[in-house]
Amino acid sequence: MTPLSLYQNPFLVSHRREKKKPCSPQAFITMAFCNKLGNILRQSAAQNKQLPSSMLNYVRCMSSSKLFVGGLSYGVDDQSLRDAFSNFGDVVEARVITDRDTGRSRGFGFVNFTSNESAGSALAAMDGQEINGRSVRVSYATDRASGPRTGGGYQGNGGYGDSAY
Repeated sequence: MTPLSLYQNPFLVSHRREKKKPCSPQAFITMAFCNKLGNILRQSAAQNKQLPSSMLNYVRCMSSSKLFVGGLSYGVDDQSLRDAFSNFGDVVEARVITDRDTGRSRGFGFVNFTSNESAGSALAAMDGQEINGRSVRVSYATDRASGPRTGGGYQGNGGYGDSAY
């Protein structure tokens, strides 16, 4: 069985020469986590390097109840995002990120659940599904790196009257 067919129907598991057997969403999420962790360890061992320092962060994020939702249409607001994910458990907060200048959606948002299990089942079911006509990407949210943010904004160079010559 190829990994692609596992993702096409996540609640069916195939064992050698046996018919496909249904598994629970929790078992599927556990298998996906172990598969991802195994791939990271395998890649690290192949390169003869130490485990990445982000390994602990990765494990922590996989047990998170906060999801990142990308690829949202501009018509999706906080309430419609909440409605789309409320079938999987109690949603604490659903927030579409907007541009601070225009107030228009930036095309992504976050959904917080009361439990890790609800977040995991929502991730498994909603990744690649359509919301308001657009296919969305769902993954566990990661913390933004601390420290100064770079990029964007006025840098004060290259303008009119600049004495760079």
